[in-house]
Amino acid sequence: MASSALIGILITFLVIILVLYLVQRLPLDGRMRQIVQVIVIIIGIISLLKYLAVF
Repeated sequence: MASSALIGILITFLVIILVLYLVQRLPLDGRMRQIVQVIVIIIGIISLLKYLAVF
């Protein structure tokens, strides 16, 4: 159980980093890019909290 949760957390963390990198590569203006980054981080934190059984 603990190892599967750890793997899930690691995969989620890597996906968050990958999505943030891809957002940086998009041709968006600074304000829009910042909004998208905040949304990705919030979704990532919520999914990490689900793996830690907070929700």
